[in-house]
Amino acid sequence: MVREFAPPPRADEFSELIKKKVREVRDAGGTRETVTVDWNEQQAHVEVVDLPLSSLYLNPGTHRIRAQRSHNPVRDEGLDKDPWSAESQDYLGFLLQASPADPNLRDPEFDALKDSLKQFGQNDPGLVTHHGIVVNGNTRACALRELSVQSMRVGVLPESFTWADINAVELSLQLRKDHRRDYTFLNHLLAMEEQAALGRTPEQIAKAFRIQVKTYHRDRWILTTIRELIDRSASGGGSKLRLVDWERAQERLKELHRLYMKLESVDRDQAEVLKEWRLAAILLDFSKTDVRHIDEDFLKEGLGSMLPVPEASGSLASEAAGVVIPGLGLTVPAASSAVSEARALNDRLLRAKAVVSTGDPGLADTEKAANQEVIDEAEEAFDKALDVAGRNARLRKRKQLAPARLAEACASIDQCVADLVQARSSRSLDEEAFDDAVLKLRTSLRKLAQQAGRGLPDPGDGVAWLLEAATVEPTA
Repeated sequence: MVREFAPPPRADEFSELIKKKVREVRDAGGTRETVTVDWNEQQAHVEVVDLPLSSLYLNPGTHRIRAQRSHNPVRDEGLDKDPWSAESQDYLGFLLQASPADPNLRDPEFDALKDSLKQFGQNDPGLVTHHGIVVNGNTRACALRELSVQSMRVGVLPESFTWADINAVELSLQLRKDHRRDYTFLNHLLAMEEQAALGRTPEQIAKAFRIQVKTYHRDRWILTTIRELIDRSASGGGSKLRLVDWERAQERLKELHRLYMKLESVDRDQAEVLKEWRLAAILLDFSKTDVRHIDEDFLKEGLGSMLPVPEASGSLASEAAGVVIPGLGLTVPAASSAVSEARALNDRLLRAKAVVSTGDPGLADTEKAANQEVIDEAEEAFDKALDVAGRNARLRKRKQLAPARLAEACASIDQCVADLVQARSSRSLDEEAFDDAVLKLRTSLRKLAQQAGRGLPDPGDGVAWLLEAATVEPTA
């Protein structure tokens, strides 16, 4: 559900200042600047005024950095407790300037925005609530502050607007086709999740986000999978992965969903095994082309045996035997051993990655080194397995290339038959050119027969026919 934030400090005082500014604009006469706001299929035309930047608050509920807030769990918790404190506002400002995929780095797009504002000034007004909370233009507000600009042009939303209305306004602005900067991958997923929590149907959400309903279900599956992985990564020391850790995995997760849906209806265990292995490869940051090698052929060729399967534990053995339903005394079949092993491997990697990536200063160096060793061992094993898979894939491609070329040639000949009939019926056939083309075909078939007959003591029917046809000489 949409979170309701308490008004910021001196909210009533700032609200009176805004009302005074709006009255001054209206009383001045002449052409007034307004901005049109769309929300929940409604429109409002609001006045634009100049407000002091020092008095404006960055929006703690903005979707633009929702996933990035997990970068620092301690500061994120402080932001939840008091979003208007100087520390919380500083954290929001830091995230708005940071790279979405790695908040430790500054975002080049932010610097480009800052340069544009310095050169051309503020072209479009932002939007604020009647308490001075920035709804649209948070990043611009940060850039203007760095440029030591004193005020910002903003449209003022009606006093009656609730936080649900505010979120709807931000979403409608974001989904405009001319919006300059899209939500990041994960923030897009979180925005859809929030809309679902408000009771909107998949069809309504898909329409609002301008996507197909099947795309909506795919994105919800991806977010559910990420949340499950974060829960599984939690270790006894409190370390766990963050939403922002999956920001770069967009395309690889989409391809995983396609493969999983394709296999699940045929063999659920196979789908689960490949899902776990692909997720592990994504976690280890292998490229999209490398991850693609983890497919049905990866299983058939037994390359999973090259991966570092953890030693079987008592819990793993009991899980393989079956799952007891509490209160009923019934035992149902558990996941296959292959699924359990793949899941155990991924759990081990998730916990190790959580410890290493979060960089908890309270952890001993020996523990960090041990977890890094787990990651290094897995990277080496996956690298070898994927290298073999890549070579096998290239070999399969070479094996299939000649038959595929011949199939294309057959299709061309079939089309030639239709063209020949049409040309004869219209008496437009160039017989000499056609005869020359047939002679070239005979030469090509003889070359093909020469290569196809090599090293085949017992050729099949097709090759036998080709060898016989290629040796036939024309009658006098």
